[in-house]
Parts: sequence; C-alpha cells; structure tokens
Amino acid sequence: MNKYILPMSFLGTAFGSAVLLRDHVTRGPCPSKVSIPGKTVVITGANTGIGKATAQELAKRGGRIILGCRNMEKCEAAAREIRGKTLNPHVYARQLDLASLESIRHFAQLINQEEQRVDVLINNAGVMRCPAGKTEDGFDMQFGVNHLGHFLLTNLLLRKLQDSAPSRVINVTSLAHVVGQMDFEDLNWDRKTFDTKQAYCQSKLANVLFTRELAARLQGTGVTVNCVHPGVASTELGRHTGLHQSTFSSTILSPLFSLLVKGPELGAQPSVYLAVAPELEGVTGRYYDVLTEKEPAPQALDPHASRCLWEASSRLLGLGLDPVQQTPPGPVPCPTTPGGAEVVAELTGTRDSLGKGPP
Repeated sequence: MNKYILPMSFLGTAFGSAVLLRDHVTRGPCPSKVSIPGKTVVITGANTGIGKATAQELAKRGGRIILGCRNMEKCEAAAREIRGKTLNPHVYARQLDLASLESIRHFAQLINQEEQRVDVLINNAGVMRCPAGKTEDGFDMQFGVNHLGHFLLTNLLLRKLQDSAPSRVINVTSLAHVVGQMDFEDLNWDRKTFDTKQAYCQSKLANVLFTRELAARLQGTGVTVNCVHPGVASTELGRHTGLHQSTFSSTILSPLFSLLVKGPELGAQPSVYLAVAPELEGVTGRYYDVLTEKEPAPQALDPHASRCLWEASSRLLGLGLDPVQQTPPGPVPCPTTPGGAEVVAELTGTRDSLGKGPP
C-alpha cells in the first residue's frame, strides 16, 4: 500500500494545484446582479461556447436577445434551449455569416427594420488559427471574420445604437493581441507566406484598435465601446489548435488542459459584466482582461495605427471614411508603411469585385 502513497500524493497535489490555478484564472462570476428587462441585446456567434452562455445569462436577466449565427439549424436549437432554460420567450435566431458581406448587410437591415432599439451589441463570434482561406469576398478568413465582419456590422447598426443611447458595444478580443502586428501592406496575406498564428494575433489586435478608434469617434453620443479578453475557456474555438492535431494531444494533453481552463459559463461572465454593470455607464475605449481593466499592448495604444486601420477597413468595405458623426481631424499615414494612403488605395483596388463604395 505504501508504494501508492507517493504517486497518489503527487496526483492529488497536481489536481489541487490545477483547480487553484483555474480558480485564479477564472476570477469568478459577474459581480453585478442587474436585470435588463426592456433592453435588446444582439450577440454574434451565439449558438455555442461563450456566445451561447452569454446569451443565456442575459436572457435570464430579462433581456430581449437576438442570436446572430451562420448555422441556422444550430442557432434555432440554441434559441429554443435558452428559452426553455430561462423561461424568457424573447430569444430569437437570425442568420448571420460574418464571412459574407451580403449576409452581414441583410442581417443589419433586418435588425434596423424589426427592432425598436439595440441597447447592447456583443461582437463575440470568431475563428482561431484556421487553415489559409478567404471569405466570400476575398478577405483573409481570420481578418475578415474577426475584424472586418464586425467592423461592418457595427457601423451598419450605429444609428440604431445611437437612437437607443445609452447603449454599449462590446468587442471580444484575446490576450493574443499582445504579439499581434498590423501589416498595412498586406492585411489579407495575399503576398507573404501565410502564418495562421500571426493572422489570428493580427485580427485580435485589430479588435482592440477598432474599439479605441470607434470609442473616440462616438464621444458624446451615449454609445460606449469596450473590448475584453474573456480568459482561456474550453470551447469549439480551439478546434484548429495543436491540442486537437494528434492522438497524444487529444487523449493526454486536452484532458489536462481542461482542468486548467474555465467552461463557457464562466467564460461568458466578462461579456455579461461589460453589458450590464451600472458602474461602467459612460466608460469607453477600455480593454478588460476578464473582469479587470488593464492597459493593452503598446501597439494597441497607437492612435496612428487605429486611424489607419479604420481608413483601410472602411475603404475595403466600401463604407467611406466617416460613417459616424464624430471623426478625428486629418488623415494619418499608416505606421511602418510610407505613403499609407496609396497602400490603402492599392488594397481597395484589389476588391473592385465587391461593386460597392469608392474605387
């Protein structure tokens, strides 16, 4: 019997340490117990993972919840499940494919026509470290879905958000932004060798830069914009990572990893907090690491980069440069890129097939 004492003690210590580490990383549930009856919340990517858990928690608090999902069968199933668990009948499924500009425009048109107000927009959907590929409109999949899709959707819903003020926009980003770099010469990985990790990190840095730029442009409108790293959670988002690429990883490392990370319910708490907390009324342009406000990476604080990203995104999507009323004055050349405006124009020229916006 004694020969088992040491191994069992080691396993017990390792398990206890894992649980303690997980508790430290999760940082608990949303501290605010506020209900939101009468408020309308739009959540992208809400048929699974953190998005679904966020929708369920906000439905439990009495909100009118719109799920925007690519797969309508899964979206309808999620809406039914949430209605059943929360006894809130006001949970609705809508088609939204963030890899399709046409789908995004159709979704936004429906929301603007059908909904009297939008109090909270949670840009939650995303893809992570997927293989090289392009969206329907020719954008890098991770940059297109994680940034451009939400950039377009947010701009198309801005009038409704302003009319519903005070309202909130929440962009779900990642700690991965700290190693991200914006390559304004090749945002869509058309010229350089594709690196799925760097493409993901660039898209997450774009989320933070977009948050800060939009917050600056919306000062005084009653619409606040913040972004959040929800922490490491066990969801389908990681299906393309190394934990799922081999038998050893799937059978040995993945179960161990699951001990150290939170489930979707705890992963949703930061988004819920930013959506409902009364103390965040008027707080805008901030980055949250789970439930704590922190300063993002230095490259995410560069106002030149955020302005250049806004201009590049607007031109790529055919929005024009000033879709919102408040616009910081003067053009800013892209950092790391001489003649930034020319580069953006060149990028735009590769998207003539969109048939929208300025040439």
